[in-house]
Amino acid sequence: MKCVIAYDVGTTGVKTCLFTITDKVRLVGGTYGAYKLYIMENGGAEQDAEEWWAAMCETTRELLLKTDVSPSDIAGISFCSQMQGLVLVDNEGNALRRPMSYMDSRAEDTFKKYGGTGLRVSGLNAGKLIKSLRITMAAPTSVKDPVWKYLWVKDHEPSVYSKVHKWLDVKDYLILRATGEFVMTRDSAYATFLYDTRKGKTGWSKALCDAYGVKRRHLPNVIDCCDMAGTLTQKAAQELGLKEGTAVFGGGGDATIIGLGAGCVKPGETHIYSGTSGWVSTITDRQEVDIVSMIAAVEGAKQGFYNYFAEMETAGKCFEWVKEHLALDEIGIYLKKQTVAESEESVYLSLYDYLSDTVKEAKPGCDGLIFTPWLHGNRCPFEDSDAAGMFFNIKLETGKTEMVRAVLEGICFHLRWMLECSEKKVKTSDTIRFVGGGALSKVTCQMLADITGRKIETVENSQDVGAVGAAMLAGVGLSLIPSVTEANGFVNVTGTYIPDPNNKAVYDKNYGVFVKLHDANAGFFKILNN
Repeated sequence: MKCVIAYDVGTTGVKTCLFTITDKVRLVGGTYGAYKLYIMENGGAEQDAEEWWAAMCETTRELLLKTDVSPSDIAGISFCSQMQGLVLVDNEGNALRRPMSYMDSRAEDTFKKYGGTGLRVSGLNAGKLIKSLRITMAAPTSVKDPVWKYLWVKDHEPSVYSKVHKWLDVKDYLILRATGEFVMTRDSAYATFLYDTRKGKTGWSKALCDAYGVKRRHLPNVIDCCDMAGTLTQKAAQELGLKEGTAVFGGGGDATIIGLGAGCVKPGETHIYSGTSGWVSTITDRQEVDIVSMIAAVEGAKQGFYNYFAEMETAGKCFEWVKEHLALDEIGIYLKKQTVAESEESVYLSLYDYLSDTVKEAKPGCDGLIFTPWLHGNRCPFEDSDAAGMFFNIKLETGKTEMVRAVLEGICFHLRWMLECSEKKVKTSDTIRFVGGGALSKVTCQMLADITGRKIETVENSQDVGAVGAAMLAGVGLSLIPSVTEANGFVNVTGTYIPDPNNKAVYDKNYGVFVKLHDANAGFFKILNN
């Protein structure tokens, strides 16, 4: 039976998954390889391209051994990856510096310098903003947008900039390593905000490149997500342990592909993702933008469809912070320096399972305790790289169990905030698909239903939906799936959560305070974090 391999290239590691595609997309096996995220004091966030490739090669070989599948059984490979990275390569395909992550916020001065003078809207010169909106229906109004990273390198590392052949996104660099082809999928091209999306004029915009000071020769050829980018070279095949000539498909960015893996493929269908980062995304057949709330309709997996996309920087990352820094003896995590998850009596698969189960002991609303999940600044519905997390309204009776629950509630409050902002421009669905690592916890799923007031559905392989979506695109490219819009029939729903009306009043009260905390503290964040 022919199989496909999908690489889900995340912020801190790659999930390498093997699938068969028949009447359903079935996960055969998966492996995981970690790499580093380098955070710098100046707001920089970088990764190492060699670490990406090494993890990809190691996990591929491990996967083949684990599943006992022959390289000749692999019909194609595809990608789902983090987006809005900046990978600058020379004409031989070598990365010229460590890639800058989507989290990189050091270009604030660059944004001010190149954003234009005179009247500014959301930090951008009004004329440039109007030009961007006319051509792309979006604009680079965040210091984390890749064009400002590109210009930061131009100003601060001229010797690197002088050697640039192409500007790539994360998965597009890995496609280059696999095939030798310099390409970028349409969704990643759009995420540069230099790609003309008007009917009959799709392609890199000369007007926008000129306006922002970008050399068009640095931008690669653009392909669709289902297109075959090329085939594995002899060198790449040898390093991966695969067969030379294996088809390599474009795949897409996580914002594009995860919704597909969740089974959201038609206009009006909404999904919420909670992984390292988090977002709310709704499929639409038209482009919309909300400059004030920092939400835009980005290119979807199918041409003519868009994802109206609102993102928060740290979602599950906040829960990871809890595990590392807050979950101590007081809530029973560590017993004689041994985690509960590792003890013989434990019924838990991980500390995360234990933590998410433990929060049931705290009352909904945590007696007014509120957490803000802005551990690395925030992008939507407000842009503030200085914003930070805080516990608000701690009292003598507040315990760590309440604090852990407040972190989960804070993540859900922020997701609700983005959902309500999305509703200003598009109709979101009454039933929402919830995916990512956060959706593995039944407690969190019910909490999200209660806080948003929406019915929540979970799907099979929730933590691997990015890889599922990438496999679907390979399936379409290999004619194993008829089209992207029919891919939802290949996804199984595994859980349904209905809002509990008994929790509405307390959550509405806390949420009303939550949405005011940033504006009330923005000045203090600026003083303390600069």
